Amino acid sequence: MFSAYDVIVVGGGHAGCEAAAAAANLGSRTLLVTMNLQTIAQMSCNPAMGGIAKGQIVREIDAMGGYSGIVSDFSTIQFRMLNRSKGPAMWSPRTQNDRMLFSLKWREMLEKTPNLDFYQDMVREIIVEKGICVGVKTGMGHAIKAKTVVLTNGTFLNGIVHIGEKNFGGGRMAEKAATGITEQLVSLGFESDRLKTGTPPRIDGRSLDYTKMEVQNGDEEIMGFSFLSLPKPKEQRCCW
Repeated sequence: MFSAYDVIVVGGGHAGCEAAAAAANLGSRTLLVTMNLQTIAQMSCNPAMGGIAKGQIVREIDAMGGYSGIVSDFSTIQFRMLNRSKGPAMWSPRTQNDRMLFSLKWREMLEKTPNLDFYQDMVREIIVEKGICVGVKTGMGHAIKAKTVVLTNGTFLNGIVHIGEKNFGGGRMAEKAATGITEQLVSLGFESDRLKTGTPPRIDGRSLDYTKMEVQNGDEEIMGFSFLSLPKPKEQRCCW
């Protein structure tokens, strides 16, 4: 049996982690439900944070007490400030990150956050009573009550993976899609549509001829994302 929570966050990606941390740090008893606790905050696409516009968002999250900037700085293997040729308002920080270290650091910070619990399961249904959301029901049949439910499902709701001309159900490679919530939201009057995201192919670096490529080094001065005085990496890796 689960006791009632103030907030339930469904989905353990970057948005879900920030939502859970924010709620817990503000004093709400919070539960983060995710399908796989081993892939919390996984960098599914490019192992990078920030860039044009996105870099400003990471810094704004940091200014409001979020964790993304801290985690990004901790796992940085290269830092570059983009748009240096323009005025400071256009400068955009971007990092290349160690994707495994990024995910591990996120989980470590969440586990040290007071008021935050974790549960591994798929949420299949939102519990609605008299038009008000009062909790969730999981694939294992558990009904968990909460004052607020936050959906941060990313690409998993009835997700489809396309590889060439082939396609199959999945939230991302090697992980199943989440089912049930989309159909319920539609029955409640919400509209459902699809968004597409593309992921570049993974290649073996040992198979490349680097003599035909141009080296792109990081900046000598690593400014980072977080406004906290955190140690910066002493070494950076180059891109090609």
